[in-house]
Amino acid sequence: MPVLIGTSGWHYQHWKGGFYPPGLPARTWLEYYARRFATVELNNAFYRLPERTSFDQWAASVPDDFVVAVKASRYLTHVRRLQEPHDPVALLLERAAGLGPKLGPVLVQLPPTLRADPELLDATLAAFPRTVRVAVEFRHPSWFTGDTRRRLEARGAALCLTDVQGPRSPAWATAGWGYVRFHAGRASPPTGYGGQALDTWAERLANLYPDEAPVHAYFNNDGHGCAPRDARRFARAVSRAGRSPSRVPAARETPTAP
Repeated sequence: MPVLIGTSGWHYQHWKGGFYPPGLPARTWLEYYARRFATVELNNAFYRLPERTSFDQWAASVPDDFVVAVKASRYLTHVRRLQEPHDPVALLLERAAGLGPKLGPVLVQLPPTLRADPELLDATLAAFPRTVRVAVEFRHPSWFTGDTRRRLEARGAALCLTDVQGPRSPAWATAGWGYVRFHAGRASPPTGYGGQALDTWAERLANLYPDEAPVHAYFNNDGHGCAPRDARRFARAVSRAGRSPSRVPAARETPTAP
């Protein structure tokens, strides 16, 4: 299975004239993006859950092999703080069903102020059908315990591995697939990733997951156009580590701003 590499979102005005050609209409950006990448993380669903019609339109704009990971609404994670998860989970899945077979994992990103509560985590994971893959991004260190790991494993949920100028989570493979988010590197332009960091991550993933395990990797460092460039560079690192990356843009298509 390839390592699916993309960015966290595609609709960034500051990518116009860099990743997106200057005259390309914004309504065609996803179609353009999907010819160069095989996956994207839909992170604007976190701020406002789109209507079903939007998911339908996005599905119609991308190739058959394209995969969309969906970030769960902040209403579930930051407003309710995982309390009574069934209704918000059901609404998310009802609307995201418009993606059809192009729906990938759902990312549940917890607020940094939410301390560990294994029972709430378990109830939230139980609200998702087993046919839906769920990754959880913990941002309070109290979550990184054996109890959390066991509950993720029991539900088949993936620990979202994160990088913010270095790893911010333990290297746990809690499911038969993986999910990693790159928020900020130490290189130039600001938040960019250098070659050594990307090589280290590629080796880490190759050692953590078997070849047959799908791994989703998304770059969230959109400033200065770093995300498309670093996604392309990471694909090369993945190849050097002995894994197969999904398609990425050519070098000439991923310039960065100073």
